[in-house]
This record gives sequence, structure tokens and C-alpha cells, in this order.
Amino acid sequence: MRKASLSRQTAETDIILALNIDGKGTSQIDTGIGFFNHMLILFSSHGFFDLEIDCQGDLQVDFHHSVEDVGIVLGQAFKEAIGDKKGITRYATEHSPMDEALSMLSLDISGRPYLHFNADMPTEKVGQFDTELVEEFFRAFVNHAGVTLHINLLYGKNAHHIIESIFKGFGRVLDQATAVQDRIQGVRSTKGML
Repeated sequence: MRKASLSRQTAETDIILALNIDGKGTSQIDTGIGFFNHMLILFSSHGFFDLEIDCQGDLQVDFHHSVEDVGIVLGQAFKEAIGDKKGITRYATEHSPMDEALSMLSLDISGRPYLHFNADMPTEKVGQFDTELVEEFFRAFVNHAGVTLHINLLYGKNAHHIIESIFKGFGRVLDQATAVQDRIQGVRSTKGML
């Protein structure tokens, strides 16, 4: 089983996180941010990742530190859990519909952190959640996981639906890219390493 358990404590956040890549999609999430919890639960469920997150953050300031730092720790946990990357599919692309919204996510577990985020939000907030934090979460994740991730919103009108489409798609592409295939000998790279 590919698992990792990490903790990270700063003056802004205190995070304990456990990830099982080969899970069943069960989750126990408490970030103190209801909408963010909802998105992480969707990510876990649609990616079949077992995920536990407890984040105590400076929510009296705003949600930025908590969202970004959860992205950092999740990225670190993913990098640790994926290990040597032997046998993994490496690439995945998914179109993810949510009612009127459709997003496309494409992932490469390359060892090279890069985020392309092309998803303009129609509103600045969903409830109390700042929609600009979606990009901050994914930037933190890719920088610490060492993956290339392209997120493109093809269309959508409702910010909640758009973000939900993205998080569900993120779970699905990460699940597919981490899948182990018997036909892959070593790592899937002509260089012999990722």
C-alpha cells in the first residue's frame, strides 16, 4: 500500500494529514472551511484515495493560509506515497462535467512542478470561500508533489459547479496516473527516471 502520514506546524496553521493512494475513497476532513472540506471529500471519493486531514488555521485572518498549506502537505504526502514511481501510468487526462460546467484536467507525474490554471470564476466567493484560493491550492500541491497539471475550464456559469468539476476531475486524473500497469517496466520514461 502506498501511504504517507505527515504533519506541518507553522505560526499560521497546524496540519495532520494521512493519505492512502490505494484506498477506497473514504475521508475524514476538517479544515474549518466547509466548502473546502466538501471539495476535498469529493477529491478523495472520486480518486479512491483514503484521506484524513485535520487543519487548525488562522481563519480569523482569512482562509488563504489554511487552503495553501493543506495543498503543500497534500503534495508532500503524495510525493512520499508514490515512492519510486515504478510501474505507474504517469499520464492522465479527464473531462469532468458538473451540470452546466465542464473542465478538462491533464496530469503528468513528471517530477517537474508546473501548473497551468485557466479557469476564470464568475464570482469572487462561494459562500465565504474565496474562489481565487482554488488556484492557490493547486499551485501549492504541484510545487510540492512535483507534478505537471493543466486545468482548463471549457465552460460554466456557476462557481460552485465549476470548482466541483475541477476537484472531481483532479481525483480522477490522479487516480488514473498513479495506477500501476504490469506492462510498464521500471518507470515510464525513456530517460530511465522521473
